[in-house]
Amino acid sequence: MITRRLALSLPMALAAAPSAHAQAAPPLAFALNSAAGSVTIIDMKSRQPLRTEPTFREPSHWALTRDRKTLLVCDAGGNGLFMFDPRTAAPLGHRRIADPYQLGFTPDNKYLAVNALRLNFIDFYDAATLALVKRFEAGHWPSHLDFSPDSRWSFHSLQKSNSLVSIDLATLSQRWSVPVGDTPAGVLWHRGKILVCIMGARGFVEVNPENGRITRQIVTGDGAHNIFIDTRRNVLYVSNRGPGRTGLTALDPASFEILRDYPISGGPDDIGIDPQGRIWICLRFAEAVAVLDPQTGDYTTIPVGRSPHGIFLNTMLREPGLITAERI
Repeated sequence: MITRRLALSLPMALAAAPSAHAQAAPPLAFALNSAAGSVTIIDMKSRQPLRTEPTFREPSHWALTRDRKTLLVCDAGGNGLFMFDPRTAAPLGHRRIADPYQLGFTPDNKYLAVNALRLNFIDFYDAATLALVKRFEAGHWPSHLDFSPDSRWSFHSLQKSNSLVSIDLATLSQRWSVPVGDTPAGVLWHRGKILVCIMGARGFVEVNPENGRITRQIVTGDGAHNIFIDTRRNVLYVSNRGPGRTGLTALDPASFEILRDYPISGGPDDIGIDPQGRIWICLRFAEAVAVLDPQTGDYTTIPVGRSPHGIFLNTMLREPGLITAERI
C-alpha cells in the first residue's frame, strides 16, 4: 500500500541547482544489502554505520526522483520499491512493483524504466504515477540500463542472452537486439556511444547506438561488472568483480587508456564519489563498503550487511544537474 506522504512525492519536477537546504544535509551513505534485505545508513564523517532500515528481501539499485525529494530503492526478490528521504534517510513507505532489479528515469522524466531480471521483463512506467505503460519480453535476465541524453532510446543488457537491446522511447518499440559478449552487465551512454561491461570477457565494449555494432573492446580486469563516469574529473571507472584479478580500473574517457588500477578484494561493485574525491565501493562478497583514496590507492572498510550492491551518497545532492548511479 502506498502512503499519503509517498503519493504526494511522486509528481516530479525538473532538477534545479542545489539549494542551501540540500547542502546542509548531514553526509550519509546508503548501502543496499542484497542478501540481507536491508539498507545500511552510514555517517560519512565518522564512517560508522548509524542504523539499518529493513526492506523485503533483495535491495539492489537506486534512482533519485527529479525533484530530489525521494530516493527509490529496488527490492527485486521482494517485488517492492522502497522510498527514502535522500537527505535524512527517513523511510517514506514502499510500493509493490514486479521484480525491480535495476531502474532509471528517462532524461525527459516521462518514464521510469525497470529491468526485471528474474522475470525477464523490461517495464516502462509513467514517471509521475508509476502506472505500467508497456512491458517487453526482450530476452533473458535484463540487467543494467541507460538512455540517450535526448530521450530517444534506451539500452538494456541481457545477461543470460549475452546481448544488448535498444528501445525506441517515442514509439515504445524495440529497435534492435545484438550479441555483445559473455554475460553483459553495466551500461553507460558515453560521448555518443554505448559502453557495456562484459563480465566474461574481462572488460567492456563500445557499441554504436544506431545499429548495435561493436566499435572497440577494452580489457580492464576479471568480471568487469559496472562502469561509471565522474563528470567533474572526466575519468571512467570500471569495477572488476572477479573471480580473479579484482579491483577498480580508472581510464581516460576519450582514449580508454588505463590511468591506474586499484587492486581491491571482496568483489567491488557499485561506487560513489564524495566531495573530497574519495571513492566509496560496495564489496559484494565481503559484507563491507570500501572508502578508497584515489591518490594513494589506500582504502579502509566499513562493515555493512550481506552482499552490498548499490550505494548512494547524499552528498551528490550538492551537485547541479542530473544525478544517476552511473554519473557520479
